[in-house]
Amino acid sequence: MDEELRTLTDRLRAESGGTAAFERLAATDDHDILAGVLTAPGQPLWARELAAYRLGTAGDRRAFEALVLLLNHRDPPRCAAAAHALARLGDPRTARAAAALATNELRVAYALHPVRLLAELRAPEAVPALITTLRRRLRPHDPYRRVALACVEGLGELGDPRAESVLNAALAHPALAEAAVHALARIPHQGSARGRIPGQR
Repeated sequence: MDEELRTLTDRLRAESGGTAAFERLAATDDHDILAGVLTAPGQPLWARELAAYRLGTAGDRRAFEALVLLLNHRDPPRCAAAAHALARLGDPRTARAAAALATNELRVAYALHPVRLLAELRAPEAVPALITTLRRRLRPHDPYRRVALACVEGLGELGDPRAESVLNAALAHPALAEAAVHALARIPHQGSARGRIPGQR
């Protein structure tokens, strides 16, 4: 059992109360049983999460919809587990869904893991979505600094020249400036003046 699955299993075992139903679901290798949990009415959230995670990491696309819902959940551990599974699912719809969640201003409080997933996927949707999300986070007194920082770091990982303008704008924000310098340094074919924190020589 890998570390991510062990962490998820321990968390959901505690959430379920360690019931026999949990142990059966954690032990089964039957994908049809796991998929049935996702469509059966009245299933507890821990059961849906466990089934979706196990199917997703096994590459079974029946987990896609459930994992996307969990990716935008208010509980960060659920979001993190869903992002891990979606990155391994290999479903071509994943990047578009993550981009939609990352750029949804009504759910920006839960955008951290969709942003990180986009950077990991390196899909065509990633750079435009991260630029859009970061630009919005550069407004005065924006409270979502962790989301902004994840965008800066993700754009650095992606190294796309289209991000130069918004990363230069991020240099003016003390909480983002250092990460923006590093991100700009990873973008090829830039002018010598880029990536300098305001006030530096």
